Amino acid sequence: MLLYNFFLLLYRSAIGLSATYNEKARLWIEGRKNWQSHYREQIPQGKKRIWIHCASLGEFEQGRPLIELMRKKWPDHRILLTFFSPSGFETCKNFTGADEIVYLPLDGSANAAAFLDIATPSLAIFIKYEFWHYFLHELKSRNIPTLLTSATFRKEQIFFSWYGGFFRKMLNCFTQVHVQDKASVELLESIGITDNVHITGDTRYDRVTAISAGLRPIAQAEKFKGNHRVLVCGSTWPSDEVIISKSLSALPQEWKIIIAPHEIDEKHILQIESVFSGITARFSKLEADISNYQKRILIIDNIGMLSSLYAYGDIAFVGGGFQKGGIHNTLEPAIFGIPVIIGPVYRKFVEAVELVNRKAAFVANDEVDLKNLLSALATNDDQRETVKRDLTQFMAEKTGAADRIIAQIEASKLL
Repeated sequence: MLLYNFFLLLYRSAIGLSATYNEKARLWIEGRKNWQSHYREQIPQGKKRIWIHCASLGEFEQGRPLIELMRKKWPDHRILLTFFSPSGFETCKNFTGADEIVYLPLDGSANAAAFLDIATPSLAIFIKYEFWHYFLHELKSRNIPTLLTSATFRKEQIFFSWYGGFFRKMLNCFTQVHVQDKASVELLESIGITDNVHITGDTRYDRVTAISAGLRPIAQAEKFKGNHRVLVCGSTWPSDEVIISKSLSALPQEWKIIIAPHEIDEKHILQIESVFSGITARFSKLEADISNYQKRILIIDNIGMLSSLYAYGDIAFVGGGFQKGGIHNTLEPAIFGIPVIIGPVYRKFVEAVELVNRKAAFVANDEVDLKNLLSALATNDDQRETVKRDLTQFMAEKTGAADRIIAQIEASKLL
């Protein structure tokens, strides 16, 4: 407890110091100023309410099918949506599927008690990650049913180490744990968590399926693509962009490339333009000069378009696999039936491992691998068609996690 409280103090201090020069840190601080008085005004009392917490934007996209289904299933309950990070809150603060959208206060005994006094949820749901000691124990002490959904566990996580007892106690605060796979069930069993663990799958499959079904055309992307084949590089980091630039010689000249970087600040966009010197156009400047459509590479300098852009791709490269954090969302391109190339840091992502095992995703460990993959996939129409058929079946098998979670809630009479 002393170490945990010290961590909370250190985290708050570090955020405060970095807020002077870091925009995200500033938003983190500003969003929590005088939160108790603001939340009492925003969150009406005497209402039945479901509280859903997402760490950031990725978890929101993962939990969105569940949120939307709960809204239909229990229309008499209000939806309170909380975020820990500014990237999640700022992007989703106008989401109409929730009644109240606020920042989660930093964990602490007083904060947890005050927040729950205001929120008074009938049910609390944590999407995939985020384990906050005081919030979880306060929920348990108040007998508020609490779910962890779309979770995945790996043996290297702290819960399964000899010194992870403090964190194992947090897991015991959940009324139900909904996991993605059998391996997670077995790991939880190894630490004595056997009751109310359910394999319901990953709601991200539901989300990408919904996106593909409601796809809206992007006129500029269609015009840029024309009659060309396209490699879509999504959520890229500088390490990805360098290796892509070194491998482009393996891609037939008639192919075009769309790059949607993970960070779209001006510094990063300029860096991409430098790496791919002379052959790029920015999405925001396409119409300014008609010749931009003839460029080989289109840089997406906005947020929120990537999941739809994959529809224009024939091959996808998903970024993040050449750095410690690991790859980003491989399901967004997979729903459109296109082969996915990823870097070597992917094994903690269950869906990526499954895609690799099915030979629908391909691992490039270095520049040589990426060249070989681009050359092989770009020139083999039959292989791409085989991947498409396999992915169509795979994605159909995996959808329905939100329905399964709702069924468990109903069966257990948690609402």
